[in-house]
Amino acid sequence: MTKSSQRRAVPRWLWPVAAGTAFTVVGVLLMLWLAGVFRPKIDPSVSSAPPPRPVGSRPVVDVRTVRVPNIESAVGTIRAVHEAAVASKLLARVVEVSAQAGQVVQKDDILVRLDDADLQARLQQAQAAVAAATAARDQAQVEFDRIAKLRELNQSAPIEFDRVQSALKAAEADLIRAEQARTEAETILAYATIRSPIDGIVVDKRVEAGDTAQPGQVLLNLYDPTRMQLVARVRETLTQRLAVGQDIEVRIEALDKQCTGRISEIVPEAQTASRSFSVKVTGPCPPGIYSGMFGRLLIPLDDQDVLVVPKDAVRRVGQLDLVDVVDPKANALRRRIVQLGEPVNGDIQVLAGLRAGEKVALPG
Repeated sequence: MTKSSQRRAVPRWLWPVAAGTAFTVVGVLLMLWLAGVFRPKIDPSVSSAPPPRPVGSRPVVDVRTVRVPNIESAVGTIRAVHEAAVASKLLARVVEVSAQAGQVVQKDDILVRLDDADLQARLQQAQAAVAAATAARDQAQVEFDRIAKLRELNQSAPIEFDRVQSALKAAEADLIRAEQARTEAETILAYATIRSPIDGIVVDKRVEAGDTAQPGQVLLNLYDPTRMQLVARVRETLTQRLAVGQDIEVRIEALDKQCTGRISEIVPEAQTASRSFSVKVTGPCPPGIYSGMFGRLLIPLDDQDVLVVPKDAVRRVGQLDLVDVVDPKANALRRRIVQLGEPVNGDIQVLAGLRAGEKVALPG
């Protein structure tokens, strides 16, 4: 068989496969060449670090270690110490609603009026029954007094005296029952006029005039704004450091303010999922605080040593915090990136980037 016949023996279906493979290889090599894989993008002989600068006349300070209180925070929610849910005790139509959300009310102010026509009629019936029972009791008393005088003169039989005595007792019992029924009617009638149980602010109105109130249905919610508390969830290991009556700091994030409160209650039951306890802190709070706001409970722990530098030694460049560190061998300044923490008595805490004993330069 000749060479030309061998070439003809190659199947034709392999030709497009070979052509596609070759095209793919060429495309990949071209992309790698464009990406700069086959040539260095930066001259390795050129350093990327900025050159050191002389210290000159710039003031130099030490990176100091100071001891500060260690504080851990627990998140919580502002709640009112006194909250009230005003509910209806009757099944009746709402005639009038005198309160709106955000309205300041005083104790015994009328909030809601219910339809009381049937209750008024029941009270009138009870009053009529009291009048009838009073008249019957008076008549029995007169009859008893008459028979008692006759008995003193031995002019009445003992059985007659027993009869009027029993009649007087029955009349007095009927009068007491009628008076109790009148009291019950007056009490139920008072349920139709719903009053504020405390001095406070209405935060939620759930009914309008014309609605039908159900027994037990909450119509209004209100709370006393003069006494607020922070209810925080504290993990069980930190709860051992807290005690009822202890003064503790509370921070209100929305107001950017911090105040001192007192632990009023530690609920002796942990949440199963989070293994945390509810801690309630009450005390003087800044004005403008409302129920439901976010707050933090600042729990003091053991003191800790932290690195600090003056705030003036740190310069902010974009998203980076930079300091100029003194190189003692070259007597020059080298710029370094640091990670900062919280302010500490006019200085700033350094979390990473510096070591104790190093020196940093202040602006000249």
